[in-house]
Amino acid sequence: MNLIVNSSPHIHGGETTRKLMLRVVLALLPALAVGVYFFGPRVLTLTLTSMAACLVFEWLYRVVTRQSYTLPDGSALVTGLLFALTLPVSVPYWVVIVGAAFAMIVVKGMCGGLGQNVFNPALGARAFLMLFWPQYLVRYPETGSWLSVGQVDMVSSATPLHHLVMPSLPDVSLWDMFLGNMVGSMGEVCTLAILLGGIYLIVRKVISWRIPAAYLGTVAVLTLIFSRGQSPLLFMAYHLLGGGLMLGAFFMATDYATSPVTPAGQLVYGLGCGVLTVIFRYFGLFPEGVTYAILIMNACAWAIDRITPPRRFGGAVK
Repeated sequence: MNLIVNSSPHIHGGETTRKLMLRVVLALLPALAVGVYFFGPRVLTLTLTSMAACLVFEWLYRVVTRQSYTLPDGSALVTGLLFALTLPVSVPYWVVIVGAAFAMIVVKGMCGGLGQNVFNPALGARAFLMLFWPQYLVRYPETGSWLSVGQVDMVSSATPLHHLVMPSLPDVSLWDMFLGNMVGSMGEVCTLAILLGGIYLIVRKVISWRIPAAYLGTVAVLTLIFSRGQSPLLFMAYHLLGGGLMLGAFFMATDYATSPVTPAGQLVYGLGCGVLTVIFRYFGLFPEGVTYAILIMNACAWAIDRITPPRRFGGAVK
């Protein structure tokens, strides 16, 4: 009998990176479809541009650095799709391409590639664009605007979060926000579509429920306690349904490489994301704080894992 010595895992469950990424893409399709319905075909062309650019820049980086090709794993497609959904439909195509280059070369490639990046590439690209070209990321078309493929001129309107900063309750109903009939980024407006995708990922065990639950629960509690409106419950509900909170909680904060792996660590991580999001929304320069909250907690993920180790099987409880 031959003794074979190799590294773990010794038993494989059949899951692959490609399968996981495909499920994430499927989970994002409802949000993409709603974006096309409310904002027009430009949503689709911007998204395809972002996904194609991410594929090209990852391939170029791997060629230049003489590394093996990783395009078949599907991670570049997911990054391109997520990045596009965080942008307004009026953003120029060149801005999308620049953001995709930063995501794949700097945030992902230079940090070691898939599984080794410290920050979420899609959110890192969005933060980069917000730093250098904020004028393109804070102009949102009016509700129901149907932009053609080449159209960039439009009448901008304030998002519900802008009203909450004033502070005042938005003039859009919670039902419209739930269905996506509001001002916002292409893939962030429809809470129903995002919830369907998020629940699908939880049921298929692609993500854990802990991070979204801790994230959304923390935001709910803090905005309820420190309400700035006449109706604390409505103020809390508008914060939960507005901006990129839902997309961030289910699809950004749960990124494998940039979030903790321990059960307790995931709860702490989600709580931290929620606290920082509320702080940025209340006191930040811009009304949205999801991007920066998740990026900061990305940097803390390794430390959270260190301080929240699970109890060893058979070990004594201390």
